[in-house]
Amino acid sequence: MKLIKMKSLILSLVVTSALLAGCAAKEAPVAETPAVEAPATETPAAETPAAEPVVDAVTTASLVDNEAAFEAGISKDGTWIISTLKDLTFDKELVLDGEFKNGKKNDDGTDAIQRKIALYTQDENKTVTNRFTLTAPKLTVTSPNARIQGGTFVGDVYVEAENFSIVDAKVEGNVYFASEELKSTFKLEKEGTVSGATEVKK
Repeated sequence: MKLIKMKSLILSLVVTSALLAGCAAKEAPVAETPAVEAPATETPAAETPAAEPVVDAVTTASLVDNEAAFEAGISKDGTWIISTLKDLTFDKELVLDGEFKNGKKNDDGTDAIQRKIALYTQDENKTVTNRFTLTAPKLTVTSPNARIQGGTFVGDVYVEAENFSIVDAKVEGNVYFASEELKSTFKLEKEGTVSGATEVKK
């Protein structure tokens, strides 16, 4: 009799152990599920707002800190705005070439054409934080609606396109125009200055 009770007790323990083991095996995936799902819920939060400003900053301008990058930026295959991050010096003529859209619209709905050499940096409030000097013996401007803004150009500027302007910047040299008509569209804005002559020179 004792032997039968003993066998029954052992059998009960075996069955109970098997059930507990089975429950543990079933519960394991449940415990693991949140850990697997957590990265999926975190990914959108990390990607959404933070990535966009970085992309915008890179794509809206050609930010240059060396002479080769500046030359590429002002070429006909460059960008509408070329922003320098330091003083740059050349011993050869530079040409601001090509027609570019700035992403805005004119009052009549047409695409706005503009070109800008930005010799400055600014903060998020558009306050100028640094101004730079670009030096070259000659800068020829063939891009329409072009401007030099925010810093200093040392050298002579030869203008062969309409609506050239100097905005909050200095030209330490002369500004020559290919015709009287082009000279008539020239503007000095926001205390822009030219130390030398502003005249027609063919």
